[in-house]
Amino acid sequence: MRQTSVRARRVAAASVSLVVAAGAAACGPKDGDAKSGGGDARPHKGGTLSVLNAQPQEDFDPARLYTSGGGNVPSLVFRTLTTRNRENGAAGAKVVPDLATDTGRPSKDATVWTYTLKEGLKYEDGTPITSADVKYGIERSFAPELSGGAPYLRDWLVGAADYQGPYKDKKGLAAIETPDSRTLVFHLNKPEGEFPFLATQTQFAPVPKSKDTGTKYEEHPVSSGPYKVVKNENDGEHLLLERNPNWSAATDAERKAYPDRIDVRSGLDSSVINQRLSASQGADAAAVTTDTNLGPAELAKVSGDKTLAARVGTGHFGYTNYIAFNPKVKPFDNPEVRQAIAYAVDRSSVVNAAGGSALAEPATTFLPNQKSFGYTPYDPFPAGASGDAAKAKELLAKAGHKNGLTVTLTHSNSKDFETSPEIATAIQDALKKAGITVKLQGLEDNDYKSKIHDVKSEPGFFLAHWGADWPSGGPFLAPIFDGRQIVKDGANFNTGLLNDTSVNTEIDAINKLTDLDAAARRWGALDKKIGEQALTVPLFHPVYKRLYGKDVKNIVISDWTGVLDISQVAVK
Repeated sequence: MRQTSVRARRVAAASVSLVVAAGAAACGPKDGDAKSGGGDARPHKGGTLSVLNAQPQEDFDPARLYTSGGGNVPSLVFRTLTTRNRENGAAGAKVVPDLATDTGRPSKDATVWTYTLKEGLKYEDGTPITSADVKYGIERSFAPELSGGAPYLRDWLVGAADYQGPYKDKKGLAAIETPDSRTLVFHLNKPEGEFPFLATQTQFAPVPKSKDTGTKYEEHPVSSGPYKVVKNENDGEHLLLERNPNWSAATDAERKAYPDRIDVRSGLDSSVINQRLSASQGADAAAVTTDTNLGPAELAKVSGDKTLAARVGTGHFGYTNYIAFNPKVKPFDNPEVRQAIAYAVDRSSVVNAAGGSALAEPATTFLPNQKSFGYTPYDPFPAGASGDAAKAKELLAKAGHKNGLTVTLTHSNSKDFETSPEIATAIQDALKKAGITVKLQGLEDNDYKSKIHDVKSEPGFFLAHWGADWPSGGPFLAPIFDGRQIVKDGANFNTGLLNDTSVNTEIDAINKLTDLDAAARRWGALDKKIGEQALTVPLFHPVYKRLYGKDVKNIVISDWTGVLDISQVAVK
C-alpha cells in the first residue's frame, strides 16, 4: 500500500455508503424478523422507496466514491467486477461475482488476476458493457480532478504510482490488459490475495469513454445497475433513481430491484430522520436511512414500544474504538505505564458512555469480533468488565510511579459517542481509582483530527477509531501497525509508530494468501501478537440500530456493511 494514500481514507465508516463509510458475529436484525414489514411480508415489485439521510451522496461518480462492497446507494447504479454477498450476518461478509463470472483467477503468486465479464451486460442505453469500459473506468479514477476513491490501485498496479489518468496520459495503464471484449488481466506489484475485495470498489465500475463528461459525469453517470440517475440536485442532496430498462436480473444475482424508483433526500437532522421514520406517515412509511443511528434516548423510547421495536434493524460493521498511545511521548514510552492503563480501564462504564450495551459491545481485541476479520479472542491484560485498579497500581509502582501520575487525554468535542467527552470522562473516572489523574484536552473535530494524525503533533494519549475498507484483517491491521506506512509529512494512522520487521514481514506473507480463511486465522494471530505490546487499548465495537418505515419489507443487514441493504428492500 502506498504510504500516504491509505491514510486519506474516510476513517469514520459508520454511514457505510459505505462509507463509510460502520459485535459478536452478527446475524442480521435481532429486534424483528429479518424479512419483516407490515401486513403481507412477501416482497413485491413497484412503488417508491424513500431514503432519508443526514449526509448527501456527494461526488456521485464511480471514480470519486470511497465505498465498501460497492456502497449502498451507489451499488444501485454502478455494478463492479465483484460485490458483497447480499445476505444477513456473517454470510454477507463474503465477496461474490458481479459483472464478472467469478471472483477472479489468480496466478500462482497472486500477482496477476484475470476476470471474464458475463455475457449480455448492457448500459442504460442498451449498448454492451466491455472490458475496455472497465479498464477506462479504473484509469479515469487516477485523474487528479476525480480524486476521492480508494487509493489501493495506485499502490498495487504495476507502473501506476505516477499515472495521471486518461485525460493527460492517453496511453493508459499497461498493467491492465484487455485481450478481448470480455477479459481483463491485472498485473500487480506484489502478491495481493484480497484483490477480489478491492474489485468491489466503485472504481471497478465500467464507464463508456464516449459518454465521459469529466467532472460533470456525476450529474448523469451511465448506469450499469438496476437503476439510472434521473435527477441529482445540489451535489447529491436530492437523488432520484428510476429503473434501468436494460438491466437484466439474469446477469445480476445480488440486487433485487423491487421498487420502481428510489428517492434519496439528504441534509436532514438526525433527530428529524428518526422522528419521521418513527411516525411512518405518508411517503415515510416506505422510507429507510443508510446513515442515521438511533441514539441512546431514542433507543430507550423505541424499545418501550413493541410496534416500533419490530422496525429496528440491528447490524455490526468492522469497527473498533480504542485508546491510542504514542510511545515516543513520556511516560507512555514505558510499556508498564501503558499496561497499567489497560488494566485500569472500566469497559462497562465506557460502554454506558457510548449509549449502553445495545449500542456498544466491549472489546479486548483490536480486530472486530467477526470471523471474516480473523477474530481470535484474547485479553492480554485481563481486568474484567470494571477494570483492575490494584493491578494497575502495582504496574505503576514498577514503572517508578508509586505515588501515581498525571497524564493528558486528547479527545474530540463532537457528540459522536466514540471519541467524545462522554467516553473521555468515563476513562478519567476509572483511571482515578488507580492513582492516575487524567486531564482532558477536548478539541474541535477538525483540530482533533489534525493533531492526532500528524507525527509532529501526535499526543501521547488519545482516543481513536478505525473502520475496515472490507471485512478482513488486512485493511484493519496494516494501516495501523505496518511500519512502512508511517507518514512523516502527511496524514499518519500508525498511531503507535510501530515499525517491527517481524510484523511487516507477516503482513506481506498473509497478503500472498488467496485462501481467505487461512489468511483470517493468521490475521487473528498477528492481532494477538501486536496486542501484547499495549500500543492500543481496545474499548468497544459499535452496534448499529436503525429504524425503517412500516411498509418496508425484506430487511437484509450483512456484517460487511452493518446497515440495511437498499438493493434488497421492497415497499409493496
